[in-house]
Amino acid sequence: MKEQLKARLINRSAEVAVMGLGYVGLPLVVAFAEAGYHVTGIDPDLRKVETINRGESHIQDISDEQINRLVGAGKINATTDFSVLRSAEAVSICVPTPLRKTGDPDMSYIISATEELAKYMHSGMVIVLESTTYPGTTREILLPKLCDEKNLKLGEDVFLAFSPERVDPGRKDWTTYNTPKVVGGINLVCTDVAATWYGQALKTIVPVSTTETAELSKLLENTFRMINIGLVNEMAIMCDRMGVDVWEVIEAASTKPFGYMKFTPGPGLGGHCIPIDPLYLSWKMKAFNYNARFIELASEINTNMPRYVVSRVMDALNERGKTLKGSKCLVLGVAYKPDIDDVRESPAMDVIALLQKKGGFVQYHDPYIPHIKHHYDGWEMDSISDLMGGIKESDCVVIVTNHKVYDYVAILAAAKLIFDSRNAYGKIVKDNPKVFRL
Repeated sequence: MKEQLKARLINRSAEVAVMGLGYVGLPLVVAFAEAGYHVTGIDPDLRKVETINRGESHIQDISDEQINRLVGAGKINATTDFSVLRSAEAVSICVPTPLRKTGDPDMSYIISATEELAKYMHSGMVIVLESTTYPGTTREILLPKLCDEKNLKLGEDVFLAFSPERVDPGRKDWTTYNTPKVVGGINLVCTDVAATWYGQALKTIVPVSTTETAELSKLLENTFRMINIGLVNEMAIMCDRMGVDVWEVIEAASTKPFGYMKFTPGPGLGGHCIPIDPLYLSWKMKAFNYNARFIELASEINTNMPRYVVSRVMDALNERGKTLKGSKCLVLGVAYKPDIDDVRESPAMDVIALLQKKGGFVQYHDPYIPHIKHHYDGWEMDSISDLMGGIKESDCVVIVTNHKVYDYVAILAAAKLIFDSRNAYGKIVKDNPKVFRL
């Protein structure tokens, strides 16, 4: 069975299915289709399915032209019907893995996808989980459901692996195609089959010995970033106490050609990966009676950055003889990073909520995001249409996301006061009394 499946994967005759059509799943659908496979995307969200089948993309990194061309060529189609898995021979699972309010992993999406897949399991399938999760998930959750309960032999009938997604929304240099892809199977036979499949569509495959190795590699990548961001965020707080420009400190340190990697502070962590992934590892380690101290400390610092930003906005207004209560505040940018339309875990949501709780009258502007809704508090807000009018009317402009499309010189001229949490003005103006920096 192994050699037959590998042959079909190599000659592109194997039917491919991708479960989940979001920021990870849709680019993977396109990558496999561009490589010559027929790919079916499965998602319970009918709007996504209909959009794709019309030849349109619902995410920024994939163009309408790509989807329209591949749909027209009969290379991809989308459906809400999981029964299409009956004919699938290669399946990638790309579903969300959020944290609950309590900080423990919400595995409901992975469990639901696994249960749907289990209904249609058959001999001669390779399954790869891409959803970021705690180490042991593939072996502990997927393996029993997909193999043991179906009396399918692992490594003979079914081949199971984990391959962590490495999507960075908005990037053009590193894409699904050319970002090295780690692949780890439950055993070496599974690794071989999964690596063979992914190797037909992606440029560089990095095989590892187990699913746990692959799962942990993703958590290490993002834990590294989370901890170093926490370090520079704390450095920003310390520099403020000492009256030192943290941005100048960082630029000076960055001149060292070895032993240093530049990270920059900001209003908090955003995106699906960095704020969340390390906490999966921290949660898992509790089962081993181990406290992941670096992760917990960095998470505490980063989580409190929106509150620190609001305290600095209050200080800036106080210097102008104003209180935050009753002041008009305009938040510029609510995406979690510049030049994208993604608000997942964006610190802007907390900054806005805290400004409101302190009595500020808050509006926002973001050219990529016309509407936001706070996940926990439930309030909703629309981006203002008149940017410059909103700036002139505001007592304080708070830059949370430094989109490149903003004319920062014009904003400076129109604003009464600016709090810049992203150093957007670092290379434009220095020591301007209108601008307060993180």
